[in-house]
Amino acid sequence: MQFSGIRAVVVDIEGTTSSIAFVKENLYPYARKHIPDYVRKHAGAIQDIIDEVRRIEGSVSLDIPQLIAVLLRWMDDDRKLTPLKTLQGLVWREGFDSGALCAPVYDDALRALTRWREQGLPLYVYSSGSVAAQRLLFSHTEQGDLTPLFSGYFDTTTGSKLEAESYQAIAGSVGLPPERILFLSDHAGEIEAARAAGMQAVWVDRGPFSSSEKEPPRIRSFDEIVLANRSY
Repeated sequence: MQFSGIRAVVVDIEGTTSSIAFVKENLYPYARKHIPDYVRKHAGAIQDIIDEVRRIEGSVSLDIPQLIAVLLRWMDDDRKLTPLKTLQGLVWREGFDSGALCAPVYDDALRALTRWREQGLPLYVYSSGSVAAQRLLFSHTEQGDLTPLFSGYFDTTTGSKLEAESYQAIAGSVGLPPERILFLSDHAGEIEAARAAGMQAVWVDRGPFSSSEKEPPRIRSFDEIVLANRSY
């Protein structure tokens, strides 16, 4: 699939550059197991997170056991809330630093990202996971530290990944017209939002699908992407 005039690439993580299975079978279970102890041990240091959880729940009187129960419920409901994502990132840092966690990255994604970076194309990440968690994942991959590939990171503090305004904000932050940015994600709704903002975008669908399914256009691998008429 060919794209023209691209001057920056923004990628999602889960299902796009990295396996959904790793997130679901390793990262989430690790966070769910260790969040209770982390909150109990570090309550003073994460007071801002605790205050934000209480604000979202509409209860300033939540004690630590109740707050932990809320966080675990949010995880079970797959809530994309910033305080939860921030806390998960802190817990995952302990896991990555201890060697208990190591992130896989798809070979085709690494090939393309490395090639584009060598060609001078700025690369960015936009994920529902916190910026800290994104940096953590890419600095502890099976292929080593990949953070030098990226020029910046965006998370839910930028806005919902299903709203065009978030992608317009990213374009403004990187200083490029939206149409000069290529966004890659495994989520069709995110692709639609990015396109509504004016970005070029393609659905990375690593599962089986029929070649007749063209809305939105999708690819199985980064190897299928051709960037033409590049001008950095």
